Amino acid sequence: MNAGVSINVTDERTGKTKKFKNTGGLSSYVTYLKGRKQQVSEIFECSAVENDVGVEIALQWTDSYSENVLCYTNNIPQKDGGTHLAGFRGSLTRVLKAFIKKENAKKTPTDLLGEDVREGITAIISVKVPDPKFSSQTKEKLVSSEVESVVSTIFSKYFNEYLLENPKDAMAIYSKVAEAALAREAARKAREMTRRKGVLEIAGLPGKLADCQEKDPTLSEIYIVEGDSAGGSAKQGRNRKNQAILPLKGKIINVEKARIDKVLGSQEVGTLIKALGCGIGKEDFDIEKLRYHRIIIMTDADVDGSHIRTLLLTFFYRQMFDIVDRGHIYIALPPLYKITKGKEFIYASDEDEKDKAIKELSKAGSRGLEVQRYKGLGEMNPEQLWTTTMDPEHRRMMRVDIKDVMDANESFEILMGDEVEPRREFIDANALSVTDLDI
Repeated sequence: MNAGVSINVTDERTGKTKKFKNTGGLSSYVTYLKGRKQQVSEIFECSAVENDVGVEIALQWTDSYSENVLCYTNNIPQKDGGTHLAGFRGSLTRVLKAFIKKENAKKTPTDLLGEDVREGITAIISVKVPDPKFSSQTKEKLVSSEVESVVSTIFSKYFNEYLLENPKDAMAIYSKVAEAALAREAARKAREMTRRKGVLEIAGLPGKLADCQEKDPTLSEIYIVEGDSAGGSAKQGRNRKNQAILPLKGKIINVEKARIDKVLGSQEVGTLIKALGCGIGKEDFDIEKLRYHRIIIMTDADVDGSHIRTLLLTFFYRQMFDIVDRGHIYIALPPLYKITKGKEFIYASDEDEKDKAIKELSKAGSRGLEVQRYKGLGEMNPEQLWTTTMDPEHRRMMRVDIKDVMDANESFEILMGDEVEPRREFIDANALSVTDLDI
């Protein structure tokens, strides 16, 4: 945040001293936030003081489809933005639209919106204000009215000069913005088609969905099940009062590599969106309309099942972040083994539990002992699926939580992104620490 500031930490017990210094400032911060995403433009940086308000901004466009803008006042972060963010956004849109209109008037495919110019942007806005005013004691939103015009004026001047002096970067930014505008239009048409199809279906719900009787979302749960076979067993074995079942065929699109228009064009994703009922995208998403407060991903315990689970988690994280953030996503943990001897049987979820069950049932001898390894959920009949995986009294589930957003972002970028090399490096670094490997 403050280029050139040096901090020396001394351990007086040992006399060891450690020096912390970053000469890069905001540009280094942007590079850090960019992570493994590919850059579209070089980093733009400007710094100036006007009317006793200091403004420093750094930004860069990447090949991602999301916007990441962080705001600070006197080094204090504002989660909800404020007047400095409003000044930056308004100025960014205005300058880019004017530049594109002047340079590429006939080529612009459609009217540009603020969300188009901000797609893929990583930016830091830092202001120094003598007497800042915030909306609350937590200082999560800046409300000092004079800051907006100062930020807008300073950024407009320097960013316009940057575009004129760097034609290569300017054209790369224009291409990114134009693609975003076209994708937004395609996504709007796809959403309209989704709504239109929904009207033709009973209550707007997809035919695959076996809904529950309960109408209170806090008491309702939906199982997203891999395949029609397991879906059939789940539908027969469930508690119809509060458990809904949605079988998905095959693997959904990898949203880490696809724009929202391509995502909405996927039939399985459309089915999932309609089943949840909360919409998708900045305009339509409303978490208050979520029809189930427990969304349980139930896939086979094999490589394909793990891949499908990861694709679904990527979809929720990138397109419905609030659902993950509020703890509505769960992963079902069906047993891997059934150990039987005569009329006695024990279910086991891993190798240790299996060994203990074999030991327990072998006390009087191992004759007649059978160990069954479930290759998929479809091998279980409805009663077994209910007993082991869906009965709230006995089932095992993991809730998906986000401890660190930056770590989570990096994980999705490495494991699900376009770049192969980071995945290879990740596998090389972690292969020997894997405890359970399904090959």
